[in-house]
Amino acid sequence: MKKMDYQNVKGTQDYLPNAEAVRRDIRRTLEDVFIQYGCKPLETPILNYTELLASKYGGGAEILEEMYTLTDRGERDLALRYDLTIPFAKVVAMNPTLKMPFKRYEIGKVFRDGPIKTGRFREFTQCDVDIVGVDSQIAEAELMVMALDAFKKLDLNVTIQYNNRKLLTGMLNLFGTEYEKINKVVLTLDKLEKVGLEAVVSELNEQGLSNSTITLIKQFLIDNENTSFGYFESYAEQNEEVRQGLKELKELEAYLEFLSINIRCVFNPFLARGLEIYTGTIYEIFLADQSIKSSIGSGGRYDNAIGGLIGTNESFSTVGISFGLDVIYTAMSSFESKLKDNPYVDYYIVPLGTQKESLLVANYLRNKDYKVEFEMRNKKIGKALDKANKEKIRNVIIIGEDEVRNNQFKVKDLISGVERTETYQFN
Repeated sequence: MKKMDYQNVKGTQDYLPNAEAVRRDIRRTLEDVFIQYGCKPLETPILNYTELLASKYGGGAEILEEMYTLTDRGERDLALRYDLTIPFAKVVAMNPTLKMPFKRYEIGKVFRDGPIKTGRFREFTQCDVDIVGVDSQIAEAELMVMALDAFKKLDLNVTIQYNNRKLLTGMLNLFGTEYEKINKVVLTLDKLEKVGLEAVVSELNEQGLSNSTITLIKQFLIDNENTSFGYFESYAEQNEEVRQGLKELKELEAYLEFLSINIRCVFNPFLARGLEIYTGTIYEIFLADQSIKSSIGSGGRYDNAIGGLIGTNESFSTVGISFGLDVIYTAMSSFESKLKDNPYVDYYIVPLGTQKESLLVANYLRNKDYKVEFEMRNKKIGKALDKANKEKIRNVIIIGEDEVRNNQFKVKDLISGVERTETYQFN
């Protein structure tokens, strides 16, 4: 019989206890912050009808190419969710009695058959917060300050870049970009920092834009004033989208200044975000030290998705933010070495021919809410202490026949070297 060559599906990964412990810490930290900001928990199915996920209010053509599709026994077309946004929009669409504003968080696995890079896999975990029912930019401001809070608690230094889709599409409109080409041009501009000016201009040429349009876009890209709101004032008088986008950006900036987080939130007029779903403010979170180039969180406003799914085209003010657990974990991969002692084990009990009595002590300590590991393999004292040192377990309890006879046990603190004796009635 041929031996099976076991390996993970490309783009998936096992997380062994040391790694998974750090990931669980990240999840808990994010969840605690979400709850602190008044967000309610939600869980949605991984499996959805293809029609829902392929809706034009979903991820757009680029993501649909990466969607995992399958059929069930009844030959229904199904797909694995590629994000948590459309499943959330579906919940709001299906539950018209939800009290507004509705703030939810969800942490769950999503799947994309896309390219693999640092911190990016085909099965990955997203941690999302969305707010529906708030027109004002105060919703965006709250999500941005929440993101800064979360990363502060994770000990990661980040900056948030933000922009407005109305401003960007309005400018492209003024430069003579045909309506049906705007989304592709937006995606091209989004690559400016990654590929540079010449590559962007060459891609715009390939998209068949007129020479005058390309000249105007290029001037916009290289103008030193393009990061100040004043630059857009004259354009706002000529175009309604630019006017609205600028008004929203100014409102958002007023909140950011008032909260004193404007230094860490930077306006970037070319930030576009790939998804066609966005209708207003958009933002991406980057590590300040650029040790990972891709964003470690992102989001924006998408007011048309819920109404589109219901089929009424009614506008539902909706804004969201998403944190990638896997890319945050990659950024924190040195975290384990910072651990002073093992936070998952309070006591390690080593029996010396006293298995039953040692189990009693383990139960006694667990009932007091301590985390206890019990040595089940009759390790000798030297090997047991080696294990405790390697795994950074601070407190070791050794129970031999003398301890049982004297109704006591010794606790050795491996960091300070101090040993103390506790009384315990074995019989």
